[in-house]
Amino acid sequence: MKKFLLIAGLAACSMAQAQTEVAPFQAGATVDGINYYLPQTALRVTVVAEKKVVRPGRYNKYAFRYLRLQDVPTESSTTWSIKQVTVEPYGVPDTQKAYNVKLKQKTSAPLLSLTHDGLILAINADKQETALPAAPARVPAPAPLNPDQYMNQEMLQAGSSAKIAELCAQEIYDIRESRNELVRGESDNMPKDGAQLQLMLQQLDTQNQALTELFSGSTHTSTEVMTFTYLPTKATDREVLFRFSQREGVVDADDLLGQPVYIRVSPAVIPVVPNAETDKKKAKMTEKGIFYNMPARTHVSVFDVNGELTSLEAPMGQFGTVEILSDVLFDKHMGTKVYFHQSTGGVEKVEQ
Repeated sequence: MKKFLLIAGLAACSMAQAQTEVAPFQAGATVDGINYYLPQTALRVTVVAEKKVVRPGRYNKYAFRYLRLQDVPTESSTTWSIKQVTVEPYGVPDTQKAYNVKLKQKTSAPLLSLTHDGLILAINADKQETALPAAPARVPAPAPLNPDQYMNQEMLQAGSSAKIAELCAQEIYDIRESRNELVRGESDNMPKDGAQLQLMLQQLDTQNQALTELFSGSTHTSTEVMTFTYLPTKATDREVLFRFSQREGVVDADDLLGQPVYIRVSPAVIPVVPNAETDKKKAKMTEKGIFYNMPARTHVSVFDVNGELTSLEAPMGQFGTVEILSDVLFDKHMGTKVYFHQSTGGVEKVEQ
């Protein structure tokens, strides 16, 4: 958050004589003022997807013969599925709504609080810039087991795949029998306590899984997170937001490999009632007031052919109108504090 206090020099007049002039933005720095932007409301789209990778076992063709396993995978495959979609609004500078707080001679100007990219946050008050919360972290798949680490010398030295498979299957049955003896308390090497028993059972389960996957294959599941920005510029009923492929996950909106995921943006219509007197007052304040947004309530929905994935009701600055705060608030009442919503540019509250 940046703060700017604009002063006309040591000979500045009293606060009662203060006057702030706001002029349209001009490119480049100004020597007697500070530029600020009103925001347009962007959406951070976060897609949480599950990625499932299936790998066939090294000895899958012996799965039924030795372990009576059926329908085991014989080829590698990757499958994606959407678990969650979220949309979060935040403010970005609207370059079409850029202004400059300028100071005339022998006047003082209010304190301005701005974001790092120039969005107005507050007048005559400190307001901290807020950031979007961190996106969910991806959850990688557990490291695959290496079955070779659980093979004995006889298995490793066997001369054919069929023989190795046979020996591995026999080892699997021996591991299962050892586990059953431990559970029943019939083992010749019973542990001394429950913690040691639990450790022994865990080790046997790991060995059993590693060797069984040589026949059954393995499935590795991870949670992947993709984020991107969507900036609504107009009402839309069915715009392709992104595409999703069961084989590739999230792909670009123009990539026909994936099925479309749509977004619907429905801003409320703000009625404008012509009023010559009001327009005349606004025209007088244009050179002396502080511009702000009057955002429009907007409904956002993300959906695909199966139904709605998420929805959001939020105000958006780009669909509303631009209004002006009279300089009277700051000339006669320098204690007046005005706070603005960072994501919309609308007035949050006014304190005298």
